[in-house]
Amino acid sequence: MSRIAEYVEARELAKALTMRDIRGQYKGSILGWFWSLLNPLTTVAVFTFFFAVLGVPAPVGDPSGLKIFALYLFTGLVPWNFFAMSINGAAGSVVAQSSLVTKVYFPRGIVVLSKIGSVGFTTLMEMSVAVVLLLVAGNMVLPWLPAVVVLVALQGCLALGIGLMLAVANVYFRDVQYLVSIALQVLFYSTPVVYQTSLIEARFGARGLFVYRLNPLVDLIEAYHRVLYDLRWPDFRWLGYVAVWAAVLLVLGGWLFNRFEPRLAEEL
Repeated sequence: MSRIAEYVEARELAKALTMRDIRGQYKGSILGWFWSLLNPLTTVAVFTFFFAVLGVPAPVGDPSGLKIFALYLFTGLVPWNFFAMSINGAAGSVVAQSSLVTKVYFPRGIVVLSKIGSVGFTTLMEMSVAVVLLLVAGNMVLPWLPAVVVLVALQGCLALGIGLMLAVANVYFRDVQYLVSIALQVLFYSTPVVYQTSLIEARFGARGLFVYRLNPLVDLIEAYHRVLYDLRWPDFRWLGYVAVWAAVLLVLGGWLFNRFEPRLAEEL
């Protein structure tokens, strides 16, 4: 309970670090926050063109009936960016704030939490654009937004647990943040962001699909597709599997971070 009380007392610091990161992200840039939208929109445009050239048909939303490949990509890419940017940022967060960590005592996990919080703000902007585009396309997603909030919270817990572990590891082994970037590239194509899970089943069968779905991000991204693109509830069995992963990683990440936190200032 004492650790929880420390984090509660440091909430103003967490807010200040989050706001500083948000304000400084595109400071001095002409386009400003438009850059946060340009990256996913460019990726969507590239993949849409690529699949159009190959003649790959757009997924048909069930039961929404929506058939726009760009929107299918966008509803998967926004949550993927939330995960990837959170993990990347969290991994290097403690090292990046070394001047603060070595001079002032505060719960060091605040640094990781504030980084994920700032990424979450960017995700909120991107998700807002996705909702507007879906509404323009005729997909009434507004009743499903509470389900999206639950998915974002679940994903935030998952990212925080992994981020706490990586932040500690990166203090001791500075190569970690570079390995994370490579791992995320592999994970991107191992997650149904730009394709449907049915393709995996068609190619590798039921057993291959089961192995594929051991990756909790598969069911998380698929849940976003179902809620935003299909307008239906996700599979709660697999979503429960994701929740278990999130809970285990959050507890494990918190334990490891607290275990090594006293030596972080010395190592930096």
